[in-house]
Amino acid sequence: MKNYIKIKNKITPFDKKIEVSGDKSISIRCVLLASQAVGKSKIYNLLESEDVINALKSVEKFGIKYKKIKNYHEINGLGINGFDNSKNVKLNAGNSGTLARLILGLLVNFTKKVTLVGDKSLSLRDFSRVTEPLKMFGAQVTSNKNKLPVSITGTKFLRPIRYYEKIGSAQCKSAVMLASLKSPGITKIKAKKSRNHTELLFKNLKIPIKIIKTKTFDYFEVKGETNFNSFEYNVPGDISSSSFFIVLTLLSKNSKLVVKNVNINNTRTGIIKILNMMNAKIKFKNKKFYKGEKISDILIKSTKNLKGIECPETLNSSAIDEFLVIFLVAAKANGISTFKNLGELNKKESPRLNIGIKFLKMIGIKVTRKNNNLKIFGNPNINLDKIYNIKNFKKDHRVFMMSCIAALSFGGEWNIYDKDSINSSFPNFLKITKRLGAKIY
Repeated sequence: MKNYIKIKNKITPFDKKIEVSGDKSISIRCVLLASQAVGKSKIYNLLESEDVINALKSVEKFGIKYKKIKNYHEINGLGINGFDNSKNVKLNAGNSGTLARLILGLLVNFTKKVTLVGDKSLSLRDFSRVTEPLKMFGAQVTSNKNKLPVSITGTKFLRPIRYYEKIGSAQCKSAVMLASLKSPGITKIKAKKSRNHTELLFKNLKIPIKIIKTKTFDYFEVKGETNFNSFEYNVPGDISSSSFFIVLTLLSKNSKLVVKNVNINNTRTGIIKILNMMNAKIKFKNKKFYKGEKISDILIKSTKNLKGIECPETLNSSAIDEFLVIFLVAAKANGISTFKNLGELNKKESPRLNIGIKFLKMIGIKVTRKNNNLKIFGNPNINLDKIYNIKNFKKDHRVFMMSCIAALSFGGEWNIYDKDSINSSFPNFLKITKRLGAKIY
């Protein structure tokens, strides 16, 4: 079976309503926390992607049983000390940095050796930002020059720590929060603002946590060694998955779209704020709250007069996974768009900043770069007519999907390889794209 697609035509105008898959970040956190709860948790609308399936397989290796029943997944948790501690374990996180970093936090009291591996892309990523604070708890950690494979041997003699998270990484913050569940006493965390799904889940599960918010940092105190009960959770739609269709609608003539039941948590909506600054006029409808998360339908219309902006650096963290498609909007905008301090993009599944710049230049967009700052010189009349081959992007699912949106928005003939990359995060991406009228071969 071929592992590439062809796109030869722009998408025709559409007026549709869609729903995207469950939020991946929340899905993985639900699996991990359900494994620590006491009793059977029910997770509805769990994203059934490779990353989440790997999370289920990982907790299963520690004696946690799970099964799918009709429209939910049941996970039988055994408490914060319930992992089967009788043998060494090898885990494969595949492509998921979220799974790899967060599950390490749950292993600080697992006294057998656990070895964590991943695919080629994940094996190039830095793990020191997680392993260093886990050593502070008392765990023994070794790695391949701060990269995978990582081996961890926990201890029954844990100590609470004080941790300062300076990057704005929800993965690092969450790994420490999960480790703090296992430790006696109170772990204190000062963290640069980032996604807050973990702390919202802690609050809803009545895990003892104290949160103080300031403009730039959040402060947490987590009291460890407290068991919590099983739970039910209905995972909302993923705004990262929605972003591809939001941008496709903006860039397509005479098109309208409603994406239903999407998580619009403030720590995730940087893309909406940025696009509205570019004159997108995206709206929310039927807003409601669910377990601390804000859920809404998102209304989008195609926009002719997009404009370049100076993107506020304060939005970087809340749009970190969406910058590739934001770059496409900047390419079509009238004027220059400026982005600052995007070095964290190069620490994702692929060096996304480097790839994004190369991609824009390939389609004829002028880009200048100084360190990790860049200027994109937009062309409102962009209309491609060449043949483009997209390959060798480390199977980064977001590069694949961004390439599809560019092909459907700007024209040209495209051969986009590594179709299976989307299985890690959004298996239904091509199915939904075709439902909007795209012709994909």
